[in-house]
Amino acid sequence: MEYYGRRKKREPLSQIKLSDSQKEKLKDEIRAFYLDERGEEIGMIEQMQLLELFERNLAPIIYNKALDDARQWYSRMMDNLESDYYTLYKNE
Repeated sequence: MEYYGRRKKREPLSQIKLSDSQKEKLKDEIRAFYLDERGEEIGMIEQMQLLELFERNLAPIIYNKALDDARQWYSRMMDNLESDYYTLYKNE
């Protein structure tokens, strides 16, 4: 039984989900990369496999890095808040 003062544990993200339009754009980027960098055509199946690999393995790392960066930024802003607060004091 849960009560209001107790926090419910959050479920971890199992996988980052991309929208269909995001997936299409990324598949186009993969196809263009292979063509520009390697001079090779890459099929739709290979594009999807690479995208799924990145989505499964790379996206959570990038997501966690973004969270860490946001936390560091927020922490710096809170440190500034304290010093900014005291600069508002008037001499008595």
